[in-house]
Amino acid sequence: MTSQIAPVILCGGSGTRLWPLSRASYPKQFGRILGQDSLFQASVKRLEGPEFARPVVVTGAEFRFIVTEQLAKIRRDPDSVLIEPTGRNTAPAVLAAALRLAQSAPDGLMLVAPSDHAIPDAEAFRAAVLSGVAAARGGALVTFGVRPTRAETGYGWLELGPAAEAAAAGPQPLARFVEKPDAATAEAMLAGGRHLWNSGIFLFSVAAILAAFERHAPALTAAVRAAVEGATADLGFLRLDPAAWAEAESVSIDYAVMEKATGLVVVPYPGAWSDLGSWDAIAREMGPDATGTALSGPAHAIDCENTLLRAESSEQVLVGIGLKNVVAIAMRDAVLVADIADGQRVKTAVEILKARGASQATEFPRFHRPWGWYETLSLGPRFQVKRIMVHPGGILSLQSHVHRAEHWVVVEGAARVTVGDEVRLLGENQSVYIPLGAIHRMENPGKVDLHLIEVQSGPYLGEDDITRYEDIYARV
Repeated sequence: MTSQIAPVILCGGSGTRLWPLSRASYPKQFGRILGQDSLFQASVKRLEGPEFARPVVVTGAEFRFIVTEQLAKIRRDPDSVLIEPTGRNTAPAVLAAALRLAQSAPDGLMLVAPSDHAIPDAEAFRAAVLSGVAAARGGALVTFGVRPTRAETGYGWLELGPAAEAAAAGPQPLARFVEKPDAATAEAMLAGGRHLWNSGIFLFSVAAILAAFERHAPALTAAVRAAVEGATADLGFLRLDPAAWAEAESVSIDYAVMEKATGLVVVPYPGAWSDLGSWDAIAREMGPDATGTALSGPAHAIDCENTLLRAESSEQVLVGIGLKNVVAIAMRDAVLVADIADGQRVKTAVEILKARGASQATEFPRFHRPWGWYETLSLGPRFQVKRIMVHPGGILSLQSHVHRAEHWVVVEGAARVTVGDEVRLLGENQSVYIPLGAIHRMENPGKVDLHLIEVQSGPYLGEDDITRYEDIYARV
């Protein structure tokens, strides 16, 4: 029996309620919403120490290299990274992680945590987790409930059992899960003192949760088990079998298991916590001033109240004058202005943008790749200018284009460039021309990030005009 707790970190969500800062191509868990670490990095750091094993990360294929890049930046090494072929909600993800852990630690404990929550006091949270260990080792399914500070309608709630001590710190009997309430119900639960916010964080033994899935969701268990058994290794990732995964129902762990199971316990957590599910939640966590105004980036407020102003580009300035109850988020390619109380409707706006074919609905202005990232600086008829960053050791695929030629100008670092049979080393302020149709490659042989400007010219400049011949990231 292992004595360590295996953190299972879920990071496959799209976070559309925090648009435009969070989008399908680069959701909120990977952004630096609060502080210098991303929410995902903060989650990994929060769940480490002598009591914790290396984390198991469950994510989507499109995020796999972002996960490994962000882990490398904080010098953390995961136990494994499971790749979901498609998003199927939390129950299949948790089950896949449990089946994976059963191969190495069948008697161990696992702590399931979303990667996009804010929990400022990591030490207090770890203490709460450890207080639930005995119950989990005894076979209980443990959840964590946050002591409420307001009548929140955006969270699910947990009702304490009749025998529970409302002021107790340790595990307490849990009566039931409560769906997101209306305002009147939330006020009544807050006043009654017998309810907690549902954090979506769980602690249980691998054996106990597998038994619960077998009992309450046998069809789901069969599909996910087949996906894990048919999984293939891919550059250090474990890619779940797509055909079997497609048979798994898309369902939350609350619906699939927790609301049906008996003998549940909840650990009340008295500290600060937020799921960062709306812009008003972000404003609270940013620490507004005496007027309720929170600022981020080159943003300025004049006579504003209860307002969030956030400018994400250093090249712009955001100024609010006389605003009340407003959220304004300015990015280089999109701006959101809304009543701060309407945060839950941002998701609706994203759906409208999708229906109209706006790329801003889903695509982040900076496109992340396994070797680094690029962003478009200027785009016009028959030309595009990009800024490209390549990590040390990063190598773009050996490729060619049918419709465009390219010029590369190194502005920082060094680049090893292959054009046809010629290999050249370029330093700062040096450039190279890539003729249309030429087979070429770029890599960073140095120890610092490589930055360059790429100028494309041609009748078609789409990203699908790439023929790959070799790729160390297996994208051929």
